[in-house]
Amino acid sequence: MDRALILRAVDLSKTYSVGKIHVPVLNKINLELERGDLAAIQGPSGSGKTTLLNMLGGLDTPTSGEVWIERLNIALMKERELSRIRCRKIGFVFQFYNLIPNMSALYNVELPMIFAGTSKHKRRQKALSLLKTVGLADKLSNCPHELSAGEQQRIAVARALANDPALVLMDEPTGNLDKENTTNIISLIRELNNARAQTFVLTTHDPMITECAQKKLTLHHGKITQGFKDA
Repeated sequence: MDRALILRAVDLSKTYSVGKIHVPVLNKINLELERGDLAAIQGPSGSGKTTLLNMLGGLDTPTSGEVWIERLNIALMKERELSRIRCRKIGFVFQFYNLIPNMSALYNVELPMIFAGTSKHKRRQKALSLLKTVGLADKLSNCPHELSAGEQQRIAVARALANDPALVLMDEPTGNLDKENTTNIISLIRELNNARAQTFVLTTHDPMITECAQKKLTLHHGKITQGFKDA
């Protein structure tokens, strides 16, 4: 497999300001990830994990520093261009799923492909295939409220993969799941990572995820206290 560099952060910092009060959240983060990496970002609550994930995915802009997705510095992009990159190169899985509540599982997975301009036939076939991959081929017509938390998270994973992104970002993907569903989601993530040439980055408090990650990053007060190392 080609081990091309997919993600690079250079002196990435973020400070939030409220009036005259300045709150530093990230302090000169540097990291590199290659195609096919499975990386876990761990650390206590308030350490900056979600903020870092948002910076890496272009959901928030850094105060200073750079974020490179393949050969593109997304930290310099205007919102219109950034939206296109998020749609085509980055997949997101949020802690609380962020599914469209009154729409079917099938539509939720199709949605990113609608934004990408994929034809109706192609996006329908791709969504069907992804739902089969995550074990929900029999739940196509179900809305999120008709599904368990684990099933909703599987839909969120399928949706994140819809446009074949180079980078998949997951924020506490097992944070709201019981032990059985946690085990199932971790197994699914490992299978997908092994089968697809995509880079996965997960924030987590879960030692089960940390154990299966090839690379680990520990954050404390917005700084890296343990760099990426092979597991």
